[in-house]
Amino acid sequence: MALYLLAVSLHLLAAVTWIGGMVFLSMVLMPALRSEHVITEQDGLFRIAARRFRIVVWLAILVLLATGPVLLHTRNVSLLSPHDWPVIVQMKIALVVLLLFLTVAHELLSGQHVTRLRGMPEIAGTALGSLLIKTSRWIPRLALMVGILVLLAAVVLTRS
Repeated sequence: MALYLLAVSLHLLAAVTWIGGMVFLSMVLMPALRSEHVITEQDGLFRIAARRFRIVVWLAILVLLATGPVLLHTRNVSLLSPHDWPVIVQMKIALVVLLLFLTVAHELLSGQHVTRLRGMPEIAGTALGSLLIKTSRWIPRLALMVGILVLLAAVVLTRS
C-alpha cells in the first residue's frame, strides 16, 4: 500500500509539473514576453527558462516511466501482454508515446537550432528551412494538447 501511494504521488507530481510547466511557458511566459519591445532580453529570458524547464521535463519523464509500470501492475495489467490491456490503457500509452515523440522532436528543433537556421539565410530561405522554423512553433503547442489528453485519459483510467 505504501509503495502504491508513493508511486501515485510521484506520478501525479511529475505529470502536473510537466504539463503545468508547458501551460506556463506557452500561456503565460511567451505571451508576456511577446507583448514587450525588448526582443534580445525576451529571447534571453525565455531561453534560460526553457533550458531549466528542459531538465525538469526529463526528470519528470524518468519518474513517469518508472512509476507508470508500477501503477499498471497494481491494476493487474501486465506490460508483457499489451493485447490484454483495457482500451483506456492502450489510448493513454499511445498518447504518452506521441508526447514523448513530440518532446524529442522539440528537443531537436529547440530554440538554439532554430536561431541558427534563421541566421543562415541560404537555409532559412529554403522550403525545408522554412518548414523547420514553422514546425518548431507548433510542436510545443501540439505537445501541450497531447499532454492534456494524457491527463484526461488518466482521469478516465482512475474511474474505470
